Amino acid sequence: MTSRRQIMTGGVSLAAAAAAGSNAAATEPDIGSRTTGDSGYVVTKDGVHIFYKDWGSRDGQPLVFHHGWPLSSDDWDTQMLFFMEAGYRVIAHDRRGHGRSSQVRDGHDMDHYAADVAAIVKHLDLRNTVHIGHSTGGGEATRYTAKFGKDRVAKLVLIGAVPPLMLKTSANPDGLPIDVFDGFRKALAANRSQFYFDVASGPFYGFNREGAASSDAMIQNWWRQGMTGAANAHYLGIKAFSETDFTEDLKVISVPTLVLHGDDDQVVPVADSAVLSAKLLKKATLKIYKGLPHGMATTHADVINADILDFLKA
Repeated sequence: MTSRRQIMTGGVSLAAAAAAGSNAAATEPDIGSRTTGDSGYVVTKDGVHIFYKDWGSRDGQPLVFHHGWPLSSDDWDTQMLFFMEAGYRVIAHDRRGHGRSSQVRDGHDMDHYAADVAAIVKHLDLRNTVHIGHSTGGGEATRYTAKFGKDRVAKLVLIGAVPPLMLKTSANPDGLPIDVFDGFRKALAANRSQFYFDVASGPFYGFNREGAASSDAMIQNWWRQGMTGAANAHYLGIKAFSETDFTEDLKVISVPTLVLHGDDDQVVPVADSAVLSAKLLKKATLKIYKGLPHGMATTHADVINADILDFLKA
């Protein structure tokens, strides 16, 4: 099990973490759209163009994937192809300021992230949907489900997700100190390209562990996704994933929720995230994987995909 000291000394390394937001029930936002076949853009109420991809059978149960920071919907390619072949309809989007979505100056917080997802769901009229979120995307999926998910969400899957709260506070004494996240901001501002390379080649996939088999392709794909997005969105997003408290969101979610986490997650420590989230959720199933890293959905996709599929069929 990774110690808190190891996590903190990872400094720059911890960077690829997750997200945050607020809780009251909300109405779905007004939207516009422009589409090209099975991908397109939803235009949010505040004029942001959110890119999405929509694959698989339109008659299949919809699965909506929420990516981590600072990546894009491309991070879910392996899962989307797997579940598409299993008969599901698979949808993923690029968060505002990430990937192919608008590089905007504001709205880089969990409430806007969740509202953007609600705009996509409304546009595609998705129902009986399963939302699957990794890292920051787990926070986004949690906020969306709590705030907009009534009558639309059937199940929720959280993978290496940031809830309930990453930051150390008086109410969360085992969280990470603000100095860690200030270090992220400093490293990103100084040399974003090097910072992203260091995260991907180190703690995100566990490639810094003795005996780990590093993958240049995984590292380069992570770096590519990060550098496609906007530096300001990634910089401001650090506050969103580290300081948002999802406690009240988790308490009101009543759908079955699968909580998956690696016990060697050097980005989002398992004891202060998945373990606590499972206690707050009404219908949680917690599974902790021995020795697996934060990016286990990529490094061990066969294991994670099989467990999600079992949960979907249950």
